[in-house]
Amino acid sequence: MFKNYLKTAWRSLGKNKAFSSINILGLTIGITVCMMIFVFIINEFSFDNFHKDGDRIYRVMRGFKKENKLANVAYVSGLYAPAMENDFKGPVESVIRVGQNSNLVTIGDVSFQEKEVLNTDANFFSFFSFPLIRGNAENVLENPASVVLTETTAKKYFGSIDEALGQTIMLDKTLPLTVTGIAKDVPSNSHLEFDLIVPLDNYKNYGYMTVWINNGIYTYLKTAPGVIKSDIEKQFPGFMEKYMGSDMRKYGFEFILSLTPLKEVYFDSEAYDSIKHGDKSVIYIFLSIAVLVLLIACINFINLSTIRAAERSKEVGVRKVLGALRNSIAWQFIGESVLLTTISCILSIGLLLLLMPWYNQLLGYSLIVSWNAWPIYLFLLGVIIIAGFLAGSYPALFLSAFSPVQALKGKLRLGKGGASFRQVLVVIQFSISVFLLIGVFIITKQMNFVKNKQLGYHQEQTLVLHIDNMDIFTNRYSFKEELLNESGVHSVALMSGEPGGFFDTQTFDVQDHTEKWNARTEFTDFEFVKTLGLKIIAGRNFSPDFATDTTDALLINKTAAAKLGWTPEQAIGKWMQNAIRDEKRRQVIGVVDDFNFESLKATIEPLVIAPNPDRRVAVVRLQAGNIPEGIALVEKAYKKAAPSYPFEYSFLDEQFDDLYKKDIRQQTILLIFAGMAIFVACLGLFGLASFTAIKRFKEIGVRKVLGSSEKGIVILLSKDLLKPVIIATCIALPVGYWIMNSWLAGFAYKTTLNWWVFALAALLTFGIAFITICTKAIKAAFANPVKSLRTE
Repeated sequence: MFKNYLKTAWRSLGKNKAFSSINILGLTIGITVCMMIFVFIINEFSFDNFHKDGDRIYRVMRGFKKENKLANVAYVSGLYAPAMENDFKGPVESVIRVGQNSNLVTIGDVSFQEKEVLNTDANFFSFFSFPLIRGNAENVLENPASVVLTETTAKKYFGSIDEALGQTIMLDKTLPLTVTGIAKDVPSNSHLEFDLIVPLDNYKNYGYMTVWINNGIYTYLKTAPGVIKSDIEKQFPGFMEKYMGSDMRKYGFEFILSLTPLKEVYFDSEAYDSIKHGDKSVIYIFLSIAVLVLLIACINFINLSTIRAAERSKEVGVRKVLGALRNSIAWQFIGESVLLTTISCILSIGLLLLLMPWYNQLLGYSLIVSWNAWPIYLFLLGVIIIAGFLAGSYPALFLSAFSPVQALKGKLRLGKGGASFRQVLVVIQFSISVFLLIGVFIITKQMNFVKNKQLGYHQEQTLVLHIDNMDIFTNRYSFKEELLNESGVHSVALMSGEPGGFFDTQTFDVQDHTEKWNARTEFTDFEFVKTLGLKIIAGRNFSPDFATDTTDALLINKTAAAKLGWTPEQAIGKWMQNAIRDEKRRQVIGVVDDFNFESLKATIEPLVIAPNPDRRVAVVRLQAGNIPEGIALVEKAYKKAAPSYPFEYSFLDEQFDDLYKKDIRQQTILLIFAGMAIFVACLGLFGLASFTAIKRFKEIGVRKVLGSSEKGIVILLSKDLLKPVIIATCIALPVGYWIMNSWLAGFAYKTTLNWWVFALAALLTFGIAFITICTKAIKAAFANPVKSLRTE
């Protein structure tokens, strides 16, 4: 019986090639979109799942109160780990410290500036489950003079992994390290990324390793089996009092330690650290799109199957007369549906494999797709069940319920109820399409608004160079002086962080305020305001004419003055003192107008600008004109200051791309998926238009003979099919407004919801639907009426 069902189903699909093609194409696109989103979601939720004891590993977080909110920082002092290992013996099985670094690696006469270097304790490879190709996880980092390379790095340096073992590399020209191990390349679903692992013992005398108040590395702990994180966290207040109590009271801090499970680190996007993060809200958006696109494809199938009911009515009648039961007929049609869905699934797998390289490029990283794992096949089985059985059940029950007498006489009519149901489905399809278009337009408009917003500082012709090696750090002042002597250079400022970069939060004692006050900080030289083109709205700028400015003066931004209850003019002359860095009070000598030094997703925070010693970045503003010549001047000065290091720079106005790169990629993906959804919806509309033209073939012929114009016939055929599109638009517009308005509420700076955005989405959808319908309606209108009436 099953073989007979299969033969009949295959024959039916072959007999109606146009409808079968539309159904298969629509389902294939819908399933492919779902699979693309599915593998993305699986990859996002797979982060750090490969670690053997991942459910017992936690990252230590240091929280502090900031404007009545708890802000979490992943950086702690190197002293935390040994203290925790000692104080929490039993509940804590092991502890590890991990620091991120950037180093110059030299092999012979060849040098590489490596950005992905981790400094870790010796137990790194036994604590985490990063597999080693060569070396023993227990002792590969035991010697401080050792280094572990990834497979790709080993091949880059020495040609092969076997050649790399035992070789010596030079780190920052001063530290010789011997290659003792080769690790597999880090999978893309790891929040920790590295090309080299260097023992942390080489940095044991650094400030962040010896002073409790200094913070610079991550600390992870692994609990003993059966121990839950609350067992450890309840001991943290006593731990902090023991080791940090006096410092917290002295500096006015209140640190609160907590533990973040390893598998949640990737999604902890509000934590302050330097690792890559995911966004669950984006996952839910993509998941919603997958469901909506598949729903559109299923609606196509239901619509096209039911409108073919009249064509297959005699087949059903004959089957019933010959004794077929209704259940048998229903299963026959469900079988056809499942076969069609299975074909679409097979085509979708091929299409996905074809699109994966492009998809990975669009995402910016390679998705890990395991074709041997059960989730992919469980997903496909779910699609076959949902799309095949559920979407096919309505047409099957509808067809199997025909009266055999009426069917065989050819008097079967689909009825108004069937037509109304199909129109409801079309309304749902195009409501989804209009909503997706609105979403794409608003997201694109918001990203353009953010990109083009005046940030309050000068961005053009401005280079950013990181002071990330000892040569440039030692020669930073001579590097600056040499550039200032060049006519092609407007100004140079050395600072702790450029806009979009690092702005630490520190605590201050403030005049007329009894409580400690937190603010973002910028430590810079006197050229900061000039280089960034900031506007002084009260007081004056730093000046070498005032000898005490270096030790006694500071600037604040307009928001800082407002937060402290001062007008810009009232702020001048008030004193403030950094609880850690300043030995005496500094006076506010000027107030700068607000500028966006962080992402536009956040509001402008209070900022204190002081000439304390902390130089991590050089910002060079060139004179307008010949930019390549200006860059050459900077490179020449850099090569003189740091001859062994490669000259690397970025433009300040490119910071947007770094801050919003992920948002822009997701916007592009959303645009593509929305386009696919509309295409699938129009496929269904094309099928409906085809059916309408065929069903009314003779009517059109009669109307033409009686004098109807082609234009009148096109309008006649189009208006019924366009009604549900218009209704869908009326439903989608207010829903889209409400949802996108809620989405924009998450941005500190947002675009306006202009009426033309919604009008454009409506017109575009209506236009596409109209063109789709007209391609069939025009063909029917210009057909020779003799052909339709010759049998009469």
